[in-house]
Amino acid sequence: MWFRRWVIEGYSARQLSQQSNHSKAKLYRIIDYWLKEELPFDNGDLSHYRHLIFDGTFLHRRVSMVALMDGETNRIVTGCFGVNENSERQLRSFFIALRTRGLNPVSFTVDGSPQVIKIIRELWPGIIIQRCLVHVQRQGLVWCRIYPKTSNARKLRDIFLKVTCIRTKPQWGQFLEMLTEWEQKYGGDIVTRPEKGWVFSDLKRARSMLIKALPNMSHYLDDQGIPFTTNSLEGYFSRLKMHYSQHRGLRSGKLENYFKWYFYLIPK
Repeated sequence: MWFRRWVIEGYSARQLSQQSNHSKAKLYRIIDYWLKEELPFDNGDLSHYRHLIFDGTFLHRRVSMVALMDGETNRIVTGCFGVNENSERQLRSFFIALRTRGLNPVSFTVDGSPQVIKIIRELWPGIIIQRCLVHVQRQGLVWCRIYPKTSNARKLRDIFLKVTCIRTKPQWGQFLEMLTEWEQKYGGDIVTRPEKGWVFSDLKRARSMLIKALPNMSHYLDDQGIPFTTNSLEGYFSRLKMHYSQHRGLRSGKLENYFKWYFYLIPK
């Protein structure tokens, strides 16, 4: 019970000692004991998962982790401390271990990292990749600026604002019409102009990113089980970081098991 409260509620051994009849030394022994225990879910079968959300986050400095969430229940499937989304070797090892445990989903919803998409498609040929619409919109709006000064940027910004509002195929069709009209009017000029200023370069990036993401933005309209955003996992990471901030004194050797227990005890 005390270990659970230490993980879930972020209580320190000192606080737990005040709430129990145990000394801090005994509570530290309890915590150390469970941190060394083998977790009950590490080797479970994963073959029943169909639609998954994948994302990573940085805890501080260069310390990172990744996690996989069931898109139908918003429960954590697994996670791993010390894996960086930008490391092909670490990502490949993470996903291969999951495939070995039977993971063979229908879809992955991801934030758009080329490294992640590449490895997922190599390991699961034919998998459906759904781009997170919130990430597409967020990045596009950043590159277009809050108050664009040119008509091409203003109209592209209006298109990005509609990305997360698409719920039906007719709405998707209208979105494509808007984008096609914009591309016919401004796309060619943007591609051929030699200008290299920051604002114009960001506009080019916004256009390129949207066009490349387009083929993987609407799969959720064909299958309602496919999440169209990674927001649920990002929200989970936010709560995790809040709890983890109470235990930053943990040695690196214990951090991995701490997060494994966190995923197990707080699956959603």
